[in-house]
Amino acid sequence: MEVGIGAALQYSALGICIVFAMIIVLMIVVSIMSAVLNRIPVGTKKSEKVKVEAVDDNTVQNKVLAPGSAGDIKLYNVSDRDAAMIMAIVADKMQVPLNELRFYSIKEIDNA
Repeated sequence: MEVGIGAALQYSALGICIVFAMIIVLMIVVSIMSAVLNRIPVGTKKSEKVKVEAVDDNTVQNKVLAPGSAGDIKLYNVSDRDAAMIMAIVADKMQVPLNELRFYSIKEIDNA
């Protein structure tokens, strides 16, 4: 059975109309769900910066930490880049998010 040019154009137009109709229906469903979900109160609060009193060399300083950070870390003969890699590796091996770990100091140990 052969289809003529006119019938082929009609089938193509019908297919395009069906696709656009489904896109419009999907857009309406997403809009309705968005409106419904925006009305539901979320139990989370905005992240607040934590204010901490840090004692260092007999002086008290007020510090504002970034959300999820756990304070200062002392580095002994270790670059910032190496310390970041060490902390990332430890967090990965322990399968714990990095912001849940507390590192006090990192010191390079000479094997000689």
